[in-house]
Amino acid sequence: MSGPVGDLKLFAGSANPLLAQAICRELRIAPAPCEAITFSEGNTFVRVLDNVRGCDTFVVQGVSHPVNDSFVELLFWVDALKRASATQVTAVIPFFSYAKGDKKDEPRVSIRARVCADALEAAGVDRVLAIDLHTPQIQGFFRKPVDHLYAMPVICDYFEKKNIPDLVVASADVGFSKQAAKYAEALKTDVVIGNKERTGHSETARVWSVIGDVKGKNVLIVDDFVLTGGSLVAMAEAVRQAGARDVYAAVTHGVFTKGAAAKIAASQIREFVMTDTIEYRFDPLPKTVKIVSVAPLFAEAIKSIHERTSISRLFGQ
Repeated sequence: MSGPVGDLKLFAGSANPLLAQAICRELRIAPAPCEAITFSEGNTFVRVLDNVRGCDTFVVQGVSHPVNDSFVELLFWVDALKRASATQVTAVIPFFSYAKGDKKDEPRVSIRARVCADALEAAGVDRVLAIDLHTPQIQGFFRKPVDHLYAMPVICDYFEKKNIPDLVVASADVGFSKQAAKYAEALKTDVVIGNKERTGHSETARVWSVIGDVKGKNVLIVDDFVLTGGSLVAMAEAVRQAGARDVYAAVTHGVFTKGAAAKIAASQIREFVMTDTIEYRFDPLPKTVKIVSVAPLFAEAIKSIHERTSISRLFGQ
C-alpha cells in the first residue's frame, strides 16, 4: 500500500476550534492558518491562509448551532481547499445535526441528511470522518468514503475507571437499544430499555415503562445525543421509581438546547457525561456535567487516513 498523499494540514472551522486544537496537539502539528468571517448581513466568507497545493487536508467543522451557517461554512471550506489544489479534502464532522433527517417517515418531507451529503459531494469533498451519526445507514447517502467512529470506547473507559458497583446500562427507547447492548457488553453488565412515547415534532417524550430489572441497581443511561434532555430525565425518573439507586447518563453529543441544562441539573441524574463534539452552549452547563475528549480518537483516525492504513480498530464495534 502506498503512503501519504502529501503533507498533512488540519484547518479549524468556527464550530469546533477547541476540538481542532486538541486534535492538533495529539498529532503534534500546528493548526493551519485560516479565517472565517461573517459579514453584517449574514454572508459567510472563508479563506485558507496557507499553501495547500498537493497536500492532504482536513477541515474540522461540526454542523451544530447555528446549524445552517455551520453547514454552509463547511461547504465553503471544502470548495476553498479544492480550488487551492489540495490533493485530498476530508471533512471532519464532529456533530452532524441533519443526521436526524435520515428518512421519509411522513408525506412530503425532505430527507435532509441525503441533501447535505449531495451538497458536500458537489462542493468537492473526497472523504468524510464523523462520529456517532445517529443511524449508520447515513454512510450510504455518500458516494465518497465515510469513516464512522463511535465514542463508546471513550465513554466506557471513563465509567470503567469509576468502578461503579451493580451497574446496569439503560436505553431510553428501543431505537438506541442495539447500541446500548454494546455498551453493556463492553462494561460486562446487563441492559434495560425504556418504552418511550413521542408525539409530533414537539421534542418532548414520555417514558411509560422500563423493560428489565433495575431494583437496587446503579443505572447508566446512554444515548447518542441530548437536545432538551426530556427523554433522559423521564428515563431517570422511571428507573428511580422502579427501585434504582444512583442514575448516571452519557451521550456523545451534548446539544443542550435552551433550558436543557437547568432540566438536567434538577433531575435524578447524579452525573452526566458527554464528549467535546459540540462547543456552542445556550446556557452554562451544570456542575453534574463532565466532558471527556474524543480528540485522541479523531487524531488516530486522521493519522490512519493520512498514512493510508486501516482505522477499523477505532470503530469500537
